[in-house]
This record gives sequence, C-alpha cells and structure tokens, in this order.
Amino acid sequence: MKVSVWDTYVQRTDDRVMHFDILVPSDVTAEDTIFSYGNDYLQSKAIEGTQLTAKECKFCHIEKASDEVISAIAQKGYFIIEMENCN
Repeated sequence: MKVSVWDTYVQRTDDRVMHFDILVPSDVTAEDTIFSYGNDYLQSKAIEGTQLTAKECKFCHIEKASDEVISAIAQKGYFIIEMENCN
C-alpha cells in the first residue's frame, strides 16, 4: 500500500510547536478529510482551540506503508507519526 504523508505543525498554547505526520492511503486527496484526521488526533491529545488548515498541514510525499501503518489505516483510516512536542 502506498500512503501520502502530510507534514503537520501546530502551535500549542504553551508556545511549543507540535510536529506530526498524518499518513493516509495515497488515493485519499480530500484535504477536509485529512484535516479531520489531524483534528481527531489533536483532540485525543487534549489540544484544543486549533483547527487544521492548509497553513498547518501540507502534503509532503508518497511512500510505501509498513504493516503497522496498514493495520492502523484499516482500523481508523489514517496513521499518525509523532515527531516533536506531541506529549
């Protein structure tokens, strides 16, 4: 499976920048769908007051998915890779 990687940066209320990647099947191209996945993730981390837009979340590249990513996508439609300040 090929996945699209969406590079995402969110300003937190503690002045740190949260950086994570949203991975979706490469045929998912609707930005509203991808932003909703990112917003779901932010909500799961109790990050409030932020709505993802094209300013925070941009398409980066396409890559081959690992088994872990494929399994997560099968369950919820997307996979998050936490990069910086996600905890």
